[in-house]
Amino acid sequence: MRFNTEGLFIKVSGVTSEEDALFSIGLGASAVGFEFGPTPRRISPASAHDIVRRLPNGAVSVGVFRNEMPQKIVEVTNTLGLSAVQIDGAITRSSLAYVAERVNTVIRTIPTGRDLFDEDVIDGVDYFLLPETDDFDSLVDCLEVFQDFSLRTPLIASGGLNSSNVVDIVQNYPVWGVDVRRGVESEPGVKDPVLLGEFIANARWAYDNAYVQRRRDAWPLP
Repeated sequence: MRFNTEGLFIKVSGVTSEEDALFSIGLGASAVGFEFGPTPRRISPASAHDIVRRLPNGAVSVGVFRNEMPQKIVEVTNTLGLSAVQIDGAITRSSLAYVAERVNTVIRTIPTGRDLFDEDVIDGVDYFLLPETDDFDSLVDCLEVFQDFSLRTPLIASGGLNSSNVVDIVQNYPVWGVDVRRGVESEPGVKDPVLLGEFIANARWAYDNAYVQRRRDAWPLP
C-alpha cells in the first residue's frame, strides 16, 4: 500500500531517540526510520515502540531490516504498529512476497540502478530506495534510472545526501522522495538539529523550485 502523501517524501533514517524522531517530524519530515539490524544506529524494538507511540498522526514509521527472517520482520512490524518495512540486503522472492502479504507497505533497497530491473525484486514492492550504500558517488551512478519515466514504482533517492547536495538531486531529477542518514548527524544515531533543519528546508525548497517535471501522474495510488 502506498502512502497518501503530498509533495516531496522526506525520510530521516537511523533515528535512535524520541527527541530526534519528534524533531524530524516537527520540522517537516514525512517519515522516520528505525534500524533493527547490526548497525551503529541499531535500536531495540522496545525502544522503537515507545517512540512510535508518541509520533503525531500522519507520521510514517519505517522499520529497517537487513538479512532478517521474513517471519521476524512481520512480527516486529505488526507488534510495533509500524507504517512500513524497509528491506535491505538479500531476500528471496518468496520471502519478499511473504512479508508483502502481511504488512502495509514495503520499501525495497536496491544496490545499483541496474539491479532495479531484476524481476526478483519487483513483486510486492511499493517503493524502491537506491542506492543501498550511504555514499554519494553511488547515488550519482544511479541517477540515470531516476529519469526513466517507464518505471511505475516510486523511487526514493538515498546515499550520502546532505543539505547541500540534496538541492541538486531534487531540483534536477524527478525523485519521489529522499532518505537521509549520515548527512544530518553529529555522530552515528544522533541527529544534529541545525543540519537536520537545513536538510529538510533545502529539500522542500528544491522540490518547489524544480527544473524537472514531477511524476505524480506516473505513480498513482493503488
